[in-house]
Amino acid sequence: MEDFNSETDSDYTSYWRDWFISSRGNEYFCEIDEDYLTDRFNLTGLNTEVAYYQYALDLVTDVFDLDADDDLREQIEKSARHLYGLVHARYIVTTRGLAKMVDKLKRGDFGKCPRVMCEGHPLLPMGQHDTPNMSTVRLYCSRCEDVYHPKSSRHASIDGAYFGTSFHSMLFQVYPALMPEKSIRRYEPRVFGFKVHASAALARWQDQYREDMKTALRDVGVEVKYIEDDSEEDQEEDDDDEPISETKGEEKVIGDAASGRMDLGN
Repeated sequence: MEDFNSETDSDYTSYWRDWFISSRGNEYFCEIDEDYLTDRFNLTGLNTEVAYYQYALDLVTDVFDLDADDDLREQIEKSARHLYGLVHARYIVTTRGLAKMVDKLKRGDFGKCPRVMCEGHPLLPMGQHDTPNMSTVRLYCSRCEDVYHPKSSRHASIDGAYFGTSFHSMLFQVYPALMPEKSIRRYEPRVFGFKVHASAALARWQDQYREDMKTALRDVGVEVKYIEDDSEEDQEEDDDDEPISETKGEEKVIGDAASGRMDLGN
């Protein structure tokens, strides 16, 4: 503390914030300007959300002079961290706050996207809720537009409300040049170097869709019979007959369903 007493007042008032930002696990946070912290308008409503609000604010702005015991000091310290996080969510959507977060983004302070096809694109912290204690912080990739869990357990325990749900979208509105081109590369499954044929996946989807439609009709009391091609002989016999348009067949089913007649048997 003697070193800080020898410095100017502005340097001394930033002591708690410097300590907080430099602490391990707080790399996602940027330093909030003192003018923003001392403006009561920016703190509107936080006095009802933070315990020991005035003491916590005094600690954050380094004017705390209460001779408190260890237990009370620990509670005030916890409230100060919570208060700083809530103010941080408001600060990073301001012009100055966005500029600081862009600098951290360019330095890669938030990590890189774990998706291989994104080729190490930098991530942004975000919250899934604006209300505290709802969810922890997530990392957003603007290339694949997906969210991920932080790798470090220290970062994974940060409240997502300290960054909010609007920050990452606001940043790209103000800095549209940072929005990357969307990647059209997708992983292609292969067997011994050969691509898996798409018709197989289509056939599985059609079978599943047919079963789902059967179940839905059965739930409403409608029983539908489907003609199955069980053998090649049946196929040859069908070829001799006049072909029936699939569209007309669908119209027949829809028309019979509307009139209450669902006798589609042979």
